Amino acid sequence: MWFFKKPWEITGPCASPEYRSALPGALEYRRRCPGTLTEETRAVVPSSDPGTVYDIKYYTRDRRRDRPPVRRTLLRKPDLERYMAAKQFDPTKDFPVPYVNTAVEEDYDAVGGGYQK
Repeated sequence: MWFFKKPWEITGPCASPEYRSALPGALEYRRRCPGTLTEETRAVVPSSDPGTVYDIKYYTRDRRRDRPPVRRTLLRKPDLERYMAAKQFDPTKDFPVPYVNTAVEEDYDAVGGGYQK
């Protein structure tokens, strides 16, 4: 059920006899269809010179697009075979030495074997 106030219960500025509703009437609301363009409803563009209109597109200010493209090389099987044939393999240089060749000299005179007590 709808609740309506009695006229004598309404308070505030709308209770004044001089109060005028700000809501437009049905005939005042939209006098023209939004799709109708006339000279008075046409948008006013202050400057349509292309040099003075600010360009808001993102890609014109994007610095990543200004860089040269990254060069990528695609290796095919004949290229790899040629590289592997030209490669010289030396086991003494290409593999790391697995064991330590020098003896570790320890100081047995240190207090606690080098640790503080």
